[in-house]
Amino acid sequence: MIDSSKISLNFIKKLEYTGGYQGMRYMLRKESRDEDMVLTAYAWPEPFCFSKTEPEKKIQKEFPLTPEGKEEAVNWLNETYQSQFA
Repeated sequence: MIDSSKISLNFIKKLEYTGGYQGMRYMLRKESRDEDMVLTAYAWPEPFCFSKTEPEKKIQKEFPLTPEGKEEAVNWLNETYQSQFA
């Protein structure tokens, strides 16, 4: 499973965070929605990087850009892995 304690929210606030877990690739990044910033989590199947994967193969969900939102995003990624990639 993806371990949220190894992912820094401060890193995500500056750069996108990418990784992979047993056939699933993922990315966490800060994005602007209207006047607010959100944390968007993406998941897609290996082997390609985000930019080389067809949009219809990617799934995403938005979370608050907070420590709690980061925890929710990682939980969502773990649930997505279990339901779609395991």
